[in-house]
Amino acid sequence: MPEGDTVWQAARRLHDALAGKVLTRSDFRVPRYATVDLTGRTVLDVTPRGKHLLARVEGGLTVHSHLRMDGSWKVFAPGQRWSGGPAHQIRVILGTADRTAVGYRLPVLEVLRTADEQRAVGHLGPDLLGPDWDPARALDNLRADPARPLGEALLDQRNLAGIGNVYKCELCFLLSITPWLPVGALPADRAAQLPSLARRLLEANRERPVRRTTGVRGQDLFVYGRAPRPCLRCGTSVRVADQGDGSRDRPTYWCPTCQSGPAPRPGGLAGAGRRR
Repeated sequence: MPEGDTVWQAARRLHDALAGKVLTRSDFRVPRYATVDLTGRTVLDVTPRGKHLLARVEGGLTVHSHLRMDGSWKVFAPGQRWSGGPAHQIRVILGTADRTAVGYRLPVLEVLRTADEQRAVGHLGPDLLGPDWDPARALDNLRADPARPLGEALLDQRNLAGIGNVYKCELCFLLSITPWLPVGALPADRAAQLPSLARRLLEANRERPVRRTTGVRGQDLFVYGRAPRPCLRCGTSVRVADQGDGSRDRPTYWCPTCQSGPAPRPGGLAGAGRRR
């Protein structure tokens, strides 16, 4: 599932493959940009911004993409068989003399002026893996709506950029609170820990092929995807329920023993949970 660390890895692969090289192939397979031709231009850099990717080319243009749930960028050497999916799922091809980058199933793909990048990413909060990271601002953003469940606030990229559903669940577990706890009810000591803990999780995983929050190989995540298996700390069955307005599939995992706060009752809505 693409989150800030996954996008950071994708940006590095693309930067290593394309930056400083002249494009010899440019093929946009979305109607709006079908006539755009970037051949002959040098790729300047590829930069992640939260869950967004910005590939800048000379002439003041940026290829902006977002992976969302299913998108991916693959890099291939000459003669290597492409393996990212069927051809009809390809949205863009950017090639140089020795590498070809292929974007599959990209739900967001646009070419814009580099000077206008803020139109695409200006709404984002501080980037957990970016040079603009500001823990105090991130926490202030989260606290701006004290009644909002923490899990929903963490997923709102306007508050802080880079957290997805996996890190939402793992971060709440490590803070020992449920994702349904209102932000305003977050104990002061855990609120103070949240920004630095979130950054450490993403920093620790941006170099790893397999995401890990436990520190134990083979038991990579504390709660995400583990229902109804036992909690790694206490042995209680991990639970799962949807969180949000129902417009997107957001399976949310938690341990009812290790995490205090409101949580959905079986077949019902979030209610009073275990308190500490």
